[in-house]
Amino acid sequence: MELRHLRYFVAVADEQSFTRAAQRLNISQPPLSRQIQDLEEDLGTALFERGSRPLKLTEPGRFFYGHATRLLEQAAQATRATRRVARMERRLVIGFVGSTMYGALPRLVRLFRAARPQVEIALEEMSTLDQMEALKAGRIDVGFGRIRLDDPVIKREVLREERLVAAIPMEHALAIPDKPIIISALENQDILVYPKRPRPSYADQVLSLFRDQGLQPAAVHEVQEIQTALGLVAAGMGICVVPTGVSRLRPDEVVYRPLSDPQAVSPVIMSTRLHDRNDDIGVLRALIDLIYKEQAEARQRAAAEDKSL
Repeated sequence: MELRHLRYFVAVADEQSFTRAAQRLNISQPPLSRQIQDLEEDLGTALFERGSRPLKLTEPGRFFYGHATRLLEQAAQATRATRRVARMERRLVIGFVGSTMYGALPRLVRLFRAARPQVEIALEEMSTLDQMEALKAGRIDVGFGRIRLDDPVIKREVLREERLVAAIPMEHALAIPDKPIIISALENQDILVYPKRPRPSYADQVLSLFRDQGLQPAAVHEVQEIQTALGLVAAGMGICVVPTGVSRLRPDEVVYRPLSDPQAVSPVIMSTRLHDRNDDIGVLRALIDLIYKEQAEARQRAAAEDKSL
């Protein structure tokens, strides 16, 4: 079996016609039919229902189609990566969930660009689930997410547990700036969660904080993006639980109160391919340690200044 067999099979499956597939592949139909027959003989099963119009896949054909498309995508990714190496191109693609953009990610990117100016860096916002698939397909090189997922070919490292805060409408009775609050105080309130999909997601982390204590919000409203959720909070439509780094958004319209419950945290998780030996990822990881060290030192200085007052 060769890659051309996979390309021919996928073309016929997509077009649902040998004639249209032959036109798409720029070959004549008889050789295409023979290649598909050779593939079916090699696999020992029919891949198409020959009498159907339009042409339909058999059950084994549908199974093989999923694997064939993934193999072709992996081959294409390997070809593109090899061509970049041949041209001495360097590129690092980072996938991230939106809330990490309000934390250390922007500074990380700036530091990396300064450390490796010869490397092009690209950022793609995507859910943690999408990051896992994009890593395996080679579309990104590293991902920063918040959901704990296991995959045997993905290396995942919890960088930190970020404290959560409650975003509360300015006019709400609970809107006491900077004063800690407990999750149970939010019971019987309208709660906004994000994203609506895909699931599981950060929304499920937030809802589990209530379920684990047997608490029931008055209502749960699902939205797709963090900016939408905070806009609705500002409009008085409910309360939203967000990571601490997000609390710089809408400071004149939303009050943020730290959640004092020990479990009110959300992990920041770095994901890479299990055996990836990319030097640039090593540099990125070292810069993360540098940022967290600087943040810890800044907190220590602030604490020392408070004690001296």
